[in-house]
Amino acid sequence: MEGSTINTEFADTFKLRTRKHAVNTIKFLKTIKSNDEIFIIKRQLIRCVTSVAANYRSACRGRSKADFISKLGIVHEEADEVLFWFELLADLDYSSLEMEKLIKESDEMLRIVAKSVATSRNNLNKK
Repeated sequence: MEGSTINTEFADTFKLRTRKHAVNTIKFLKTIKSNDEIFIIKRQLIRCVTSVAANYRSACRGRSKADFISKLGIVHEEADEVLFWFELLADLDYSSLEMEKLIKESDEMLRIVAKSVATSRNNLNKK
């Protein structure tokens, strides 16, 4: 975005962080033995965790501030869904230290994105 207020250093770091989180989640899910139900949960979790990374990357290439905010909203929704699937796995007794780390990272990323959405909307509305 031309004339963007996006901090490119932060954006580059967060793009890498979201991609790394997707990779770590996929590697973790490979360690869980699948039955029919777990297979579905794993697919959904992979879909949304990779969507966070892909859509954040897309948001950073937004054509306008409004486009950036709209795409960031998608990232927010997908990041929240990642937490849902992890919570469901925990409810089904698949918790582990590794999963707790992934949940913590998911929660931190969700909070960052939520704050970014709020700040970006506020900045857009000030104009």
